Amino acid sequence: MAQRRQITGFSNPTVKFLRSLRDKKHRKAAGQFLAEGLRLLTDARECGHLPLILAMATGRDPHPLLDALEADVLAAGGEVLEMAPDLLSKITGKDNPQAVCGVFDEFDTSLAGINRSAAKIWLVAQALRDPGNLGTMLRTGDAVGAGGLILIDDCADPFSAEAVRASMGAVFTQKVVQARWEEFLPWLRSGPGQLVAASLRDAVDYRGAPYAAPCFLMVGNESRGLPEVYEAACDLRVTMPMKGRADSLNAAVAGAVLAYEALAHLDR
Repeated sequence: MAQRRQITGFSNPTVKFLRSLRDKKHRKAAGQFLAEGLRLLTDARECGHLPLILAMATGRDPHPLLDALEADVLAAGGEVLEMAPDLLSKITGKDNPQAVCGVFDEFDTSLAGINRSAAKIWLVAQALRDPGNLGTMLRTGDAVGAGGLILIDDCADPFSAEAVRASMGAVFTQKVVQARWEEFLPWLRSGPGQLVAASLRDAVDYRGAPYAAPCFLMVGNESRGLPEVYEAACDLRVTMPMKGRADSLNAAVAGAVLAYEALAHLDR
């Protein structure tokens, strides 16, 4: 069984490695990512994901969930590290870090890993650039029982610390897929699936629209929306009334509004 070990220096190779996972280039090279906080790591554990490395701050408050997490990591042959809070701060990049963080293997993000019949709703985001919006969409997907989030074209990294934090653990409950539009559309058309776009072009009111499962709800880039050719390929285009001066909703908010409306329709 693996053992707990103490780390005391900023120059320790393990500290340098963990710190490097804040950068996308190093995350991709290692195929691993960081997640921070006992609640998030407990959610991961309950979904069957254990960290390969568990880093804990000395002087932390005891907690039975942390004891259980540490025991499971050690039993699985993982590594448990103890270090001063300022060392943990160097790793997470936060002045006031949580008392614990973990290193996980990145998940398979291929379309081949999707079972489209596993859920009535799937969320789709095209060129979503804000990691907070990405994490929020994962959290929405978890809330509505979606199968996952499909990221089309060049999106923010779903395994960045910001996206993982914003997901509130949903990165471990939702399937995350990354694909180009040229891959996604033929895959979607190879089986059942209704593609729905939040749009202003020839769109119907989102309330009471004829949603059908499995329903793939697509939102576009935060500033540009969806390309016209993408909208034209959709089975259904829906719009949400804007009664104020704003001409659109935040992308993640729009996804949430659509997801709950679709859910209400599909659950009837």
